[in-house]
Amino acid sequence: MADKKRILIADDDPDLLDLLKMDLGYQGYDVLGAVNGKEALEFALKETLDLVLLDVMMPYIDGYHVAYELTNKMGDKAPRIMIMTSRDTVKEKGIALMSGAMEVIQKPFEMKNLHERVAALLAKSA
Repeated sequence: MADKKRILIADDDPDLLDLLKMDLGYQGYDVLGAVNGKEALEFALKETLDLVLLDVMMPYIDGYHVAYELTNKMGDKAPRIMIMTSRDTVKEKGIALMSGAMEVIQKPFEMKNLHERVAALLAKSA
């Protein structure tokens, strides 16, 4: 794939982060990882990314605040953002959308579902 899409995954669970990085890498994406919200925000502001996959509950800065900062600072140049949460997505979806995220996925999720949602979000940015 000549034009690999770049994805940043931010999650404070190292096992899940490694699994997602490996899996999405096998799907053909160029994948970066961050272990907390502060690191995710710093990466996303300096790297060219197509998608940021954010856990909600992370140290330093939660996923919603990272999404909000990215969309406010980067405007139209902000990457697509998907929130991952173990909370009830019906309640969380409104908060996620207000923060700048375009999609919410509830943990635990099936990898096939994640692949479909990632591909759909990346297609929207094309």
